[in-house]
Amino acid sequence: MPSLKSKTLATWAAVVGGPFGLHRFYLHGLNDWLGWLLPVPTLLGAWGLRRVAELGQDDRLAWVLMPLLGFTVAATMLQAIVFGLMPDERWHARYNPDAPPDAQPASGWGAVLGVIVALLVGATVLMSTIAFSGQRYFEYQVEEALKMSQ
Repeated sequence: MPSLKSKTLATWAAVVGGPFGLHRFYLHGLNDWLGWLLPVPTLLGAWGLRRVAELGQDDRLAWVLMPLLGFTVAATMLQAIVFGLMPDERWHARYNPDAPPDAQPASGWGAVLGVIVALLVGATVLMSTIAFSGQRYFEYQVEEALKMSQ
């Protein structure tokens, strides 16, 4: 019998290592192609953060790259919330279909705490990403309008 997949562990894997695909590898194994794709936008976004630290906020490439990190983090936090709030019966039917009913443990407070952390982190990162992207977009629009009027 394969080992049981823990809802709590999957929730926390998405919270802690979601942008690098840790939760995907836990649930689907190392052959999961989506798990291998997740680090790409994460690392590109981290490169954008580094560019802002080195070159300042006016770097246009950083403006394009940073939202990749923000949206990837927000998406993996959403996945953690989905995992943590999924009913135990549905979780076991999807990820532990071969386990006997008496071997299927309840998730408990660990998953709930993971959902709370994911909600806090995900909402903060998503709002920050939208605010930064919107600000830079409208600043560039004003700059272009001023160039056109001169």
